[in-house]
Amino acid sequence: MNRYLIPANTKKSQLILGFFTPIDLALFGSGCSITILMLIIFQNASMGELIIILLPALITGFLVTPVLYYHNVLQLITNIVTYILNPKRYRWRGWCIYNDETE
Repeated sequence: MNRYLIPANTKKSQLILGFFTPIDLALFGSGCSITILMLIIFQNASMGELIIILLPALITGFLVTPVLYYHNVLQLITNIVTYILNPKRYRWRGWCIYNDETE
């Protein structure tokens, strides 16, 4: 009997630092770059403006945060949207002799 047990962390070695894909790092890097650029441009910002300036880094940081069973929030959101927008229709094909379709 050949049974193989695949460890839960087999895909983790394909990720950067065990958590991030190159797209995740590019997304987070671009959010941080936009934030740094805005901090340089708007030097005398009030507290409300500062929160708006920090939003790109905070949002992209939230999207690449590791989550249990998914490598990050972005992947979780992608899977949820894919599941909702692509509903599957399962037809009954049981062992009963009375089916709607004739063969």
